[in-house]
Amino acid sequence: MNKSEFISAIGNRTLKRDADIKPIIDAALTIIAEQMKAGESITLPGFGTFEVRERAATTARNPRTGEEVAVPEKKVPAFRAAKALKDAVK
Repeated sequence: MNKSEFISAIGNRTLKRDADIKPIIDAALTIIAEQMKAGESITLPGFGTFEVRERAATTARNPRTGEEVAVPEKKVPAFRAAKALKDAVK
């Protein structure tokens, strides 16, 4: 399911127009991204938690040359599903 299909599915369940739902979805995604950029986590009870994790520095190997390459530490987005979501997927 892509974003437009997601918006249409919400429209079908809420009996609202896609044009009314799209700005709400866009705003929600923007807020999640902004909070994660600030290092904050977003918890949606029954769904899960969006958070930022630190990935440690490591060394990798270039497959063509075999040369070792240093990979610096970085922040990566992560999602931890809530128990209710895990149970719904089973």
